[in-house]
Amino acid sequence: MLLQDTFKPRKEDIILATQPKCGTTWLKALAFTITNRSRYSFSEHPLITTNPQYLVPFIEIPDPGRDHTYLETIPSPRLLSTHLPLSMLPPETSLRGCRWHFENKIVKGSNIELDKAFDMFCEGFSPSGPFWNHCLEYWKESLARPNEVLFLKYEELKSHPEQVVRQLAEFLGVPLTAEEESSGVAEEVVKLCSFENLTSLTVNQTGGVDHGNKIFVENSVFFRKGKVGDWANHMSVEMAEKLDRVIEEKLKGSGLSF
Repeated sequence: MLLQDTFKPRKEDIILATQPKCGTTWLKALAFTITNRSRYSFSEHPLITTNPQYLVPFIEIPDPGRDHTYLETIPSPRLLSTHLPLSMLPPETSLRGCRWHFENKIVKGSNIELDKAFDMFCEGFSPSGPFWNHCLEYWKESLARPNEVLFLKYEELKSHPEQVVRQLAEFLGVPLTAEEESSGVAEEVVKLCSFENLTSLTVNQTGGVDHGNKIFVENSVFFRKGKVGDWANHMSVEMAEKLDRVIEEKLKGSGLSF
């Protein structure tokens, strides 16, 4: 409610919308690097000394020592992020033509036992609302406004990272030049933002993000394993089959599949 009352979207805004634990930190690093590549060299880049969560702030979670008015001080084009479903954001966010990128993967990890968390997930209980609703809202918006909403799956990013970098750059209005292509900029972006590189940096293994109200998230928590298919190490075959059935039913007729 506070966000809806205070957040004022701009036409130039770039908003990364993800479900929690779905590659958010990686996406923030990629988007920041792509949109700011003319300002920083790869050898002296802010990602080397600053956690991606600080570089791309959440619109619904105030940074330490800042209130929601802080977002108004950021010059355009602003690079922002959110875990909220589209329907919970201010209506003007869609009407103003902000550019969106949405990335998804089945959410894993919880502070409660996996069996209980799994049952709750299948019933639609998630921090950012039912997983399928979150996906479908942005999916339908991407079909209605393909020039303003880009829908990308985590597995695609893992399989073809350089290709996705080019796709993101094109979508964000800063396509790679012929010179950048010949000098391997896409590969450099992928290398800088890779899971292996980011997790090796001291800044991402020490300290954390203070969200106030006694909520402190260690920087290392933002990096899990960065692998596709790790669910097999935590879920039984029966659980996987049930989840497949639930997701298939919820997405039926939408054209979206996993």
